[in-house]
Amino acid sequence: MEESLNVFDEPLVPCSNDPVTGFFRDGCCNTGDEDLGSHTVCIQVTKDFLEYSRFRGNDLTTPMPDFGFPGLNPGDSWCLCAERWLEAYEQDMAPRVYLMRTHKRALEIVQLEKLKQHAVDIN
Repeated sequence: MEESLNVFDEPLVPCSNDPVTGFFRDGCCNTGDEDLGSHTVCIQVTKDFLEYSRFRGNDLTTPMPDFGFPGLNPGDSWCLCAERWLEAYEQDMAPRVYLMRTHKRALEIVQLEKLKQHAVDIN
């Protein structure tokens, strides 16, 4: 697992324990070499984003108990793949982001300024 630092090189704050999120299902957007999707961006789930994601072939609302996935609802926090967030950004469908909860490896895919435009936790 990579060092748990956020986009500001500070300790990574947990994203969500209800539902439990993260590639490692540890509540944080931690990552490592095995996380090929870079589940590093902590988002605030919205209805619009859930619909966009379903349209793009990734239904995040339907529970999948065999994989420990409860299904998401608007208002949930979730560790999203950085490339999916960037794709949504480019389509004006990006959900809000918790920067203190977003792993610094997300910056390998998404520019910090783009994330800041959708930040929940900074002014």
